[in-house]
Amino acid sequence: MTEQEATQKLPAVLVLDDGRTFVGTSYGAVGTALGEAVFATGMTGYQETITDPSYARQLVVQTAPHIGNTGVNADDAESQRIWVAGYIVRDAARRPSSWRSQQSLDDQLLEQGVVGIQGVDTRALTRHLRERGAMNAGIFSGDSAEQSADALLRTVREQPSMEGARLAEEVSVDKVHTIEPSDHGWEGETKFTVAALDLGIKATTPRRLAERGIRVHVMPAASTYEQIRETGADGVFISNGPGDPATADPQVAVLRQVLEHRIPFFGICFGNQILGRALGFGTYKLRFGHRGINQPVLDRRTGKVEITSQNHGFAVDAPLDGPVQAPEERFGRVEVSHVSLNDQVVEGLSCLDLPAFSVQYHPEAAAGPHDSAYLFDRFIDLMSTAQSQEVK
Repeated sequence: MTEQEATQKLPAVLVLDDGRTFVGTSYGAVGTALGEAVFATGMTGYQETITDPSYARQLVVQTAPHIGNTGVNADDAESQRIWVAGYIVRDAARRPSSWRSQQSLDDQLLEQGVVGIQGVDTRALTRHLRERGAMNAGIFSGDSAEQSADALLRTVREQPSMEGARLAEEVSVDKVHTIEPSDHGWEGETKFTVAALDLGIKATTPRRLAERGIRVHVMPAASTYEQIRETGADGVFISNGPGDPATADPQVAVLRQVLEHRIPFFGICFGNQILGRALGFGTYKLRFGHRGINQPVLDRRTGKVEITSQNHGFAVDAPLDGPVQAPEERFGRVEVSHVSLNDQVVEGLSCLDLPAFSVQYHPEAAAGPHDSAYLFDRFIDLMSTAQSQEVK
């Protein structure tokens, strides 16, 4: 019997903060995993999900029942490691079947020490989280699952909440690295240079800019405005990332300097929340968040509906009726450009007197649809306009 086969036969239990439990068997590594239980609704893209740094400190429930069928490979990973704190599935594939597969998913979970559970009724679990909201939880397998129910629940309840969690610096790069257009199929001259603040950036995002002729300097989350200017950037980008945007005071301060100097700005996900805060709006925790690759969003300017890839548990508290004066009046007028068609949550902001905009979702399509690819072109248009105004 292989190590993988042995671990799949060990008892495991998922314990939620409200006391509900789900029994299954171990998947991946054996032990204890603690975090916030959230569900992701994508039917594909599990590898991109687990390697997305935005999922740091979360136990991800896959609502699709069959997981691991196509294995994993080096090309589809969005970072250098798996970031989910734990993994919850219904039917784990016994063996992968794909010409692109280089390793089974459960082998990779085991190799990286990620504790999971399989055989769980993920439909019932998702319905429970939909009703009660995302909450702290724990996966316990092997010896740790043999503790008393009271001891397991106490362990779950003693962990900190995602509210107030500052995680971006934990998942960010340690030093600047540069993505060149020529490395991603661009054959012309470099159009612009962008400083991308990495709060948990997915690898595909700078590639989407590079393939359009943009040189991207990926920078640590703690980078200062002065360090950004030293790159000679024509525009600034702030990425997706984990944690509570209320803790991102340093990044908010940097973005306010960017806006004051009218440097073109584009933010996604966490970057959208930081733009909201920089403009003076508040943020709040969603009941169960938006996670998956099938989230419908309305572009209010065009009337088009985009099917989007999302992963966020917080949102910007801004008025849907606009344009309005930004609470930070020096930044002029702002409007909510995109809204969720599921619950009317703010999905995008557009500054009307500054070259800045953001969206709450992931337009790089890793994994997910390509409906929102135009946003990268919109960012390039902003930089082109700013350059032409400088020439005049």
